Amino acid sequence: MNSTSTSVALIPGFMLDHTLWSDFREYLPSEWRVFNGALGEGPTIRDMARCIAEQLPPRFVLIGFSLGGYIARQLAADYPERVQALILVATSLREDTEQQKKSKLQAVQALTPARFRGLSNATIARSLHPRNASDAALVSYIKEMSQRLGYQALATQSALDRSEVPASTIGCQTLVIASANDALRSLQEADELVEAIPSATLEVIDACGHMIPLEQPRTLAETIIRWLQQ
Repeated sequence: MNSTSTSVALIPGFMLDHTLWSDFREYLPSEWRVFNGALGEGPTIRDMARCIAEQLPPRFVLIGFSLGGYIARQLAADYPERVQALILVATSLREDTEQQKKSKLQAVQALTPARFRGLSNATIARSLHPRNASDAALVSYIKEMSQRLGYQALATQSALDRSEVPASTIGCQTLVIASANDALRSLQEADELVEAIPSATLEVIDACGHMIPLEQPRTLAETIIRWLQQ
């Protein structure tokens, strides 16, 4: 891939914004054009994918993290002529279980716009490697993203139906990146993605939890650059 003409689109995860990628972007080649794809109002994953696609250049490498990986898969399936390559980070093929759907609904109903103060410290800590779970600055950084997005984003993203998001119809080369210490998305889920997407390969990053772009931004960038150069 010609690095001088590479355009990269970044889609963050659940209750995260473009600052998820701030450190990661520092390790990308300076000549790359980088675009942020914010999770919009929905109400469906396909709607979000379409809104993001409308803001991106004609051709790009697409990187989706966690929930953003679901949206990236939808976008790659719906706009195959535009996605040069797909990179899925700490995400899954699985839809929410009925218990997960119920828990999300209850969490949203227990709050109001005035009472929402961002994701809880306990929720954030669970998304991090054990050695990072007590990093107050990192936890605060993640919490601030969710505070900026607010209650309505929580309600919208919690209600998204993750079933029937395409995988087998994705035609571009795909890299699945997982963490060996991810408490939210298992290596088995990464393997399921690789099996479901025809041209997918897997890379595993160590010494981090679910929040790979924040916990291992340099290794993540180097892994992606190496794969694209191949």
